[in-house]
Amino acid sequence: MEAEAVTGSSPAMTMTLPQKSTPHQDHPLPEASPKPYNNSNKKSFVTSLMEAATLRTPSFKEDTYVVSHLKSSEKRALQELKNKLMDSHGGGDNNECSMWGIPLLGGGGDERADVILLKFLRARDFKVQDSYNMLAKCLSWRREFAADGVVEEDLGFKELEGVVAYMQGYDREGHPLCYNAYGVFRNKDMYERIFGDEEKLKKFLRWRVQVLERGINLLHFKPGGVNSIIQVTDLKDMPKRELRVASNQILSLFQDNYPEMVARKIFINVPWYFSMLYSMFSPFLTQRTKSKFVISKEGNVAETLYKFIRPEDIPVQYGGLCRPSDLNNGPPKPASEFRVKGGEKVNIQIEGIEAGATITWDIVVGGWDLEYSAEFVPNAEGSYTIAVEKPRKMSPSEEAIHNSYTSREAGKLVLSVDNTSSRRKKVAAYRYIVRKSALV
Repeated sequence: MEAEAVTGSSPAMTMTLPQKSTPHQDHPLPEASPKPYNNSNKKSFVTSLMEAATLRTPSFKEDTYVVSHLKSSEKRALQELKNKLMDSHGGGDNNECSMWGIPLLGGGGDERADVILLKFLRARDFKVQDSYNMLAKCLSWRREFAADGVVEEDLGFKELEGVVAYMQGYDREGHPLCYNAYGVFRNKDMYERIFGDEEKLKKFLRWRVQVLERGINLLHFKPGGVNSIIQVTDLKDMPKRELRVASNQILSLFQDNYPEMVARKIFINVPWYFSMLYSMFSPFLTQRTKSKFVISKEGNVAETLYKFIRPEDIPVQYGGLCRPSDLNNGPPKPASEFRVKGGEKVNIQIEGIEAGATITWDIVVGGWDLEYSAEFVPNAEGSYTIAVEKPRKMSPSEEAIHNSYTSREAGKLVLSVDNTSSRRKKVAAYRYIVRKSALV
């Protein structure tokens, strides 16, 4: 009954979706998506930067933490850093030289410690003394900041949870996802309440570290495992001037104390003034950091995120299927993905629905701007097709549809998305569940 077929009404157009979705780690690497139609020949700074980032994406390869795969010079640097650390902390408390519960002075060749030390080495181009200095400062900062206990603290930012910065889901390769959005601070009252004085700013920075520490607790710290997170930053409505001090402090704090913890930085809803922001932050960023950037301008968010993240892990406001209420019900139900070409109408037919059964579905098209409808087609001859959802134009700002229908007779549900008035190809996804009547 879980057969999921998609057929198009355009001539000779037939497409079948996979019957089942597999867990994150079983999915192949996402294919590069085609560029959306653009009738402008002019390239702005943002467009050029976005295209450059997109060109880097297919060749992006995360660094290895398998020691046997390192170059000879890198292996020597790792051993030298271990020796320096042992010399400077010899005979000391091992707890004073640990991070995230992992002792860095372990003499037994702890692979987890190697992962952490390699992060500091890479952040300083395998220069041992510079890496050691960075590591020593980070250990000192973690003690003074009491970073090991920050995850358990109640810092009183409930209104920011799930809005400003939050961990939610995983990308296609299993990296934890951290979403960031600062548009709420355009509200002056909100801004004053959070950043009104130095003490408030310090408390906010502690909360922001807390969010990051939650994400780091999800990492494996093992060679071949997941050892970094993905950051998705929404620049829509971000008050750039007001947040300059906070942004600089967050950036400095993270770069100094969390080296190589981010595998990729995805910027979405990039506004026209991004060039000024980029110029402001660029001097503070290493070349390695800038090489991880993926830039997505407004109107292209879903197309970008679908390359890296499955739709059930993308929040509904970004063209995905994940709602906050879903997070309380365990792992999300996998979705089937498809694309709607420009000038095309696609029908999703869900067959085998029995009389009295209830079907619940979610469907979304990134950046909608097309017509959607749903109807139930009974199997019996002479029965009338029932309009479950009448055809209506979906605006680009609308979120995923969630609906259900209880059938009175056996038949199939047909979900239609009509993109015939557009020349732009769009990403889309759907999922459903059928519950049989308890009376059957």
